[in-house]
This record gives sequence, C-alpha cells and structure tokens, in this order.
Amino acid sequence: MSAATSRDRYTNPENVPTERVAIVFGAGILPDGRPTPMLADRVQGAVDLYNQGRVSKLLMTGDNSRIDYNEVAVMQKYASDRGVPVQDITLDYAGFSTYESCYRAKEIFGVGQAVLITQKFHLPRAVYTCNQLGVNSVGLGTPDWEWYGEEVMRKYTMREMLATVKALWEVKIARPKPTFLGPFEGIL
Repeated sequence: MSAATSRDRYTNPENVPTERVAIVFGAGILPDGRPTPMLADRVQGAVDLYNQGRVSKLLMTGDNSRIDYNEVAVMQKYASDRGVPVQDITLDYAGFSTYESCYRAKEIFGVGQAVLITQKFHLPRAVYTCNQLGVNSVGLGTPDWEWYGEEVMRKYTMREMLATVKALWEVKIARPKPTFLGPFEGIL
C-alpha cells in the first residue's frame, strides 16, 4: 500500500493538489467532548487546506453509534470555530472504519475525487482503500511520530499492520456493505 500510494501522499498542505472535497477521518473524542489531539490535527489540516483554497468542501466521517458519542459533530465544531462555514461541512455519522468511510463517501455522498486527511501512518491505507472503492484520492499526512512519541506510535503502528491486512481482505475479496448505507445525499 505504501508503494502504491507514494506519489499521492503529501505532508505539506501547500503541495496538495486542489480538489473540491477533503475527507477527514475520525480519531476519537475525549470524555469532555473535545477532539483527541490526533483528531484535532486532522481537522486542522482540513481547515488549513480550506483556508488556502485547496478544497471547498469538507466531509467529516466518524463514529456516532451512540447518543453520547458524536465524533463528527465535534469535528464540525472544531472546524467552524476556526472559520470554516457550516454549510461547507458535510457530516457522515456512520464512518465506523476507513473502509466504511471510503465506501460511503462514494455511494452516499457521491465523492469521486478527494483529498484525504489523516496521520501519516494511516494515510497509505486510507488512500489505497478509497482508490480501490472508486474515490480517486490524494492525501495530506498530519504529524504522528514527531508529535506523539515512540510509545504511542508503536501501538498505532502495530494496529495499522493488522488493519492493513484487513483492508486488503475487504477491498480485494469480501467487499462488504457498510453497517449503514442509506439513500444518496450528495455534497452541495
């Protein structure tokens, strides 16, 4: 996945090609309702691209499986508090995994091309998965090892290795439907 997506991954927002939509993947919220530091970094990356005119719409995709847990509302608030108009933010409440987020981006929101925003360790899998599901993607990798330290990143790296195997199974063999599909909504 890393080799297959190497030309489509960026770390500097100024080098990211202009696209209409950026997809921001969820990364958890804290008990007090704030985004985790990783989620804040992802949303800030989207805000930066929006402010530079590199994207004009943001698709926030994450978990809202419980009434007391709403990643995408937290993501929307973070972005709108930093100047992104709410009308330019679309929420995907059922982005329970990278695979489901990419699948739903294409089938529910009609996204054919996008900039994906997530940490660098996750970006190869995200770009690969979206590309395999019909969303022509490039990605902006937000900081990880250099900000979060070795102990935290070792855990995420191990998790990512397992998730990569699962992603290959999903896109090459199983092609499961998302937990929730629903009607087409599009992005205005």
